[in-house]
Amino acid sequence: MKEIVLDTETTGISVKDGHRIVEIGCIELDNLILTKKNFHCYLNPERKVSEKALEVHGYTDEFLSSKKKFSEIADQFLSFIEKKRLIIHNAEFDLSHINNELKLIGKRKIDNEVIDTLALARDKFPGSSISLDSLCKRYRIDNSKRVQHTALVDCDLLAKVYINLIDQKEPTLNFQEQQTKKKDIKDHEFLYFKKIILPSENEIKSHKNYLKTNLKKNNF
Repeated sequence: MKEIVLDTETTGISVKDGHRIVEIGCIELDNLILTKKNFHCYLNPERKVSEKALEVHGYTDEFLSSKKKFSEIADQFLSFIEKKRLIIHNAEFDLSHINNELKLIGKRKIDNEVIDTLALARDKFPGSSISLDSLCKRYRIDNSKRVQHTALVDCDLLAKVYINLIDQKEPTLNFQEQQTKKKDIKDHEFLYFKKIILPSENEIKSHKNYLKTNLKKNNF
């Protein structure tokens, strides 16, 4: 299944206050494997960035003034996410801004299936901090590149957090880039895997002897 890990940066928190998107980042997963496909753009929000938002992402009005407007990239963005499940941390925030941008240019809201990793984390770790940084720490994911919030960096981290969250067991996954000889997986793709430890022949033999002895003692 193809999924899109998505993140946005904005001029401020609420669309009700007229805040707009300044950055969109998307990376594609194919059966939980990162592909080379991604979508990324900075946007001219046609308004000033709030001081608090500037502290978060660092994108100045001057920097954004030369970027494309959402209307210019909307079709390309919609094509990239079409019929794919969206993976978003705090989906309500990002979707409200995306749908607001679509509304402003006369387009329909997106109707993709959405998984909110914030909700997954809240269910799995009630009472614990469930920010992206906290989840990276919990799963021992290196987030040292996250000096400020940037969409593609956050997408990369969220992809790794997501794969851990949907796993039914507590131990972390190892994230390693490996080459494989299998025809259906390309060299550049990332494999997410757990190390499987099988019992040795001696361990199996000892276990059978243990069962045999104890079953006799208990008249089974």
